[in-house]
Amino acid sequence: MGILETVREKKLFFDGGMGSLLVERGLAPGELPETWNVTHPDVIQEIHMEYLRAGSNEITTNTFGANGLKFGREGEFSLKRLVKAAVENAKAARERYASESGDASPVYIGLDLGPTGKLLKPLGDLDFAEAYELYREVVICGVEAGADFVLVETMSDCYEAKAAVLAARENCDLPVCATMIFDKNGKLLTGGDVESATALLEGLGVDMLGANCGLGPVQMKEILRELLRVASVPVIVNPNAGLPRSENGRTVYDIDADEFAAVMEEMADMGANVLGGCCGTTPKHIAGLVSRCRGKKQILPADKDRTVVSSYARTVVIGSSPVLIGERINPTGKSRFKQALREHDMEYILREGVTQQDHGAHILDVNVGLPEIDEPSVMEETVRELQSVIDLPLQIDTSDASALERAMRIYNGKPLVNSVNGKEESMKAVFPLVKKYGGVVVALTLDES
Repeated sequence: MGILETVREKKLFFDGGMGSLLVERGLAPGELPETWNVTHPDVIQEIHMEYLRAGSNEITTNTFGANGLKFGREGEFSLKRLVKAAVENAKAARERYASESGDASPVYIGLDLGPTGKLLKPLGDLDFAEAYELYREVVICGVEAGADFVLVETMSDCYEAKAAVLAARENCDLPVCATMIFDKNGKLLTGGDVESATALLEGLGVDMLGANCGLGPVQMKEILRELLRVASVPVIVNPNAGLPRSENGRTVYDIDADEFAAVMEEMADMGANVLGGCCGTTPKHIAGLVSRCRGKKQILPADKDRTVVSSYARTVVIGSSPVLIGERINPTGKSRFKQALREHDMEYILREGVTQQDHGAHILDVNVGLPEIDEPSVMEETVRELQSVIDLPLQIDTSDASALERAMRIYNGKPLVNSVNGKEESMKAVFPLVKKYGGVVVALTLDES
């Protein structure tokens, strides 16, 4: 039985921290944990075993920091070798545990994709396409080695999460889970919140989503409450063992295993579907959690039936209240805007966007269709530039399928798409893109007749 079938029947349990346990076993300052997949496979396997004995039925590979920025393509510590070894270590531990315990219950191995360590443009210098490629390499290696699902985790930026999720969805057919790192106010480092992150991730088709790291279980309860309010897929919570502090030169956490388990039981009762730990948690924390939560009734989130569009930071719900769409970035009947498009006057276009936001628009329409310009290229550039200066959701307005896909691919959110009609040609062009990238469609009521 696959992980998606199992989570419908019972609560699942992740493992806990890896890095802190490696430090206890001799990982030196500055030494990359992923290298231990090949230099100390016995240690990695034993840590997996400890979590399996504690009751985890989802263990994650030691690949959190594995990417092409840190590891080359050749040599002892090549990226492919490290990722393959990480999956093989997890599989070896699973087989050994089943043999020793006689427990035939399924255990799922998650290919762990952590952040690259760089911010994406415009906040940093990493291009979206480059981030995608970094994740694609790891996904291909991990899938070949036999991972059961992909875990995109500890993401503080919706844009980077999108690059990782797309890399997984386009290069394998495994289930994809994603967890974000929120602060105590429910915000991401780059300004998003639970609602905007959920809109983007569900639009991209993730199978489970949630929160990890950053907070202890006490602080994460409010994040869980918001996740359960807006999410329509199973919800994951993997908090830290409380908040960190320094003690005699060592980082320690303020919640012991008993207190951790008690608060995690509260979150299980609130409706969390998958529970585990992050920084500072140990097999003892997970054992306490599992003993309290195993056997609790699994209640999956209901479909919220919400129509939402989002940017990286804002969510607009389309429902009972009017939604105002700014239509100034559109050449129809606007000679000055046509001139700006022909002259590639991006400053004018961006000024139009900022002015509409200042005047209270909820969503901005983006239409750059002129016969004499390269619409796909200009559309992609305009969307990229607009989302670097404003935080409103965008409505991508084009009849050119190539322009639509290029814009949706690099859009940092869940867009409104203007538009589709009932003609077969129109539906075949638009609907697959909306299914792939997420979106809400303005539907025109006409067809061939």
